[in-house]
Amino acid sequence: MGNKKVVWIGLIISAQYLILISVLTILRKEKNMTKYSKSAGKDVEREMKKMKDGILKSGHSGKMVHSREQAIAIGLSEARKEGKRVPENPNKKS
Repeated sequence: MGNKKVVWIGLIISAQYLILISVLTILRKEKNMTKYSKSAGKDVEREMKKMKDGILKSGHSGKMVHSREQAIAIGLSEARKEGKRVPENPNKKS
């Protein structure tokens, strides 16, 4: 009987250890996730304000931008050009 209890306690300890390892892995991944810099956020805010004021135009065609998504994309693109910390565009084909 004594050996079975020791084995059972060993399994409990190892299970808690595995849970601890998985929690630490999740926390490490969250810590290393790419984030936007504050100055990149300011660029997006500036482009959103231009859109709301009706003066934001797209780069190539020169048409007025009416979509919130387009304004955000333009702001992030400008931040990337300036070398600010912005994750890569997931839709970009290499």
